[in-house]
Amino acid sequence: MLYAIRSLPFLWQGLLVTLEVFALVVFFSLIAGVILGVGIVYGPPCLYWPIRIYSDFFRGIPLLVLIFFIYYGLPLFGLNFTNFGSVVLALSTFETAHIIEVVRGAIQSIPRGQNEAAKTIGLTFGKRLLYVIAPQAARRFLPPWINAVVDTVKGSALVSLVGIVDLMLAIQQVIGRTYIPMPLYVLGAVMYFVINYSLSSASRALEARFAYIRE
Repeated sequence: MLYAIRSLPFLWQGLLVTLEVFALVVFFSLIAGVILGVGIVYGPPCLYWPIRIYSDFFRGIPLLVLIFFIYYGLPLFGLNFTNFGSVVLALSTFETAHIIEVVRGAIQSIPRGQNEAAKTIGLTFGKRLLYVIAPQAARRFLPPWINAVVDTVKGSALVSLVGIVDLMLAIQQVIGRTYIPMPLYVLGAVMYFVINYSLSSASRALEARFAYIRE
């Protein structure tokens, strides 16, 4: 265990890379997923079908295949990304496809009468969405979205396969020098657990915050 403690500064640098990838992916996928999720519910067929195909296609592809395709395959078509840019793009594309479905389900779970009632008092589409639909949909959106965020943390361990020294690769490099795997894997598991447990706790706090919305 002493070796694991001595390697903490190096593992900390890998953890920072993991958190950076995680933060960027959550930011980009949340924005894109909400916009496209609203589009798939309220958009015309010319908008609905491209979003539907995008969501179904990328949800059906293994994340590792997507990472390798963007990093190794796209350069064949003249599109070159750094290893860091490749994994952020791959993870964001993958998570966006899942968030689209979360947003769609949250919005469509709101009774149609809510929207119709808002129409009768003269609210525009934007105001209906902002003041009537969104507050109610947020409660239904949060739990599955937090699950997707936790999956992002676990999926970020794959970035080491394209040479990014994240937490997982940092652990493997230390093991390669010390030949003592178990304490380091246990330490890595504890770090991932702390991150995911913190996210789950934040989810419960947010759900409690929105619990005033009654069915």
